[in-house]
Amino acid sequence: MKNWLGYAAYRTLSGLFGLLPEPAMRHLGSGAGRLASYMLRERRRLIRLHLTRVLGEPPPPSLVRDAFASYGRYWAEVFWVRPRRKAAFVASATVEGMEHVRDAADAGNGLIMGLIHSGNWEVSGSMAEEVGLKALAVVEGLQNERIVAWFKWCRESMGIDVVVRDKGSSVTRDLLKKLKQGGMIALVSDRDVAGRGVPVTFFGEETTMPAGPAALADKTGAALLPVGNFFKDGRGHRIVVSAPITMPTDIANKTERIAEITQRLANAYEGLIRQQPQDWHIFLENWPSDAKERT
Repeated sequence: MKNWLGYAAYRTLSGLFGLLPEPAMRHLGSGAGRLASYMLRERRRLIRLHLTRVLGEPPPPSLVRDAFASYGRYWAEVFWVRPRRKAAFVASATVEGMEHVRDAADAGNGLIMGLIHSGNWEVSGSMAEEVGLKALAVVEGLQNERIVAWFKWCRESMGIDVVVRDKGSSVTRDLLKKLKQGGMIALVSDRDVAGRGVPVTFFGEETTMPAGPAALADKTGAALLPVGNFFKDGRGHRIVVSAPITMPTDIANKTERIAEITQRLANAYEGLIRQQPQDWHIFLENWPSDAKERT
């Protein structure tokens, strides 16, 4: 019953937001997020703490509210998007660093888009079509299979192929196959959700990040491209593709090599996040010290 109610809530919100014109959807989502900033005390504490790391000093209250507004806009767009709206949605996006995507596609060894939870990262998959490819993304399995299917449909609506990672299963074979065919995969990898990542220094403090992007790049020779997605002030998105991560060919040990690649990816993420820190959706504890701050 609980799973059905959760799914019904998603479908209801999708139906309601889907009725709105784009400007109304965008403003409603941002407004709801801004309102939530006054109500969710613990989330507000975490955003303030994370932004302090990014900026090197405590953020102004307005930036904290902007972070909530950005996350509200993300969810509004997720609920609003439909296959018939994809073309206009993608057309409003601009890409900086598209030459890195083209060069990697021409090399034929596959592309790994290392995404951060910023803006509406789903839109980044549209870059694959620019080079005649189709991105493959991973959806985390949840207890509520209906919601998983809905998220899968959302990504497929944006022209992205999807593989579902259920508990205890692996999607590595699917990802390797895609890369060996010279294809593109998209991995959101700025947070170690599973808790099995490798240590990195991120914004001056040690935490962990998923090793998957680094391990796949190391194994296949695919280009690993750090990618950030940011909201424009009005309609549309700004996608920023950084130069591919340089592989440390001078490190013989595989474990050490993957750790170094992941650290380099973390360094690139720092530069992306600092461009528009309010668009980084980091509403959970992400560093060991976050829990200590809570107590």
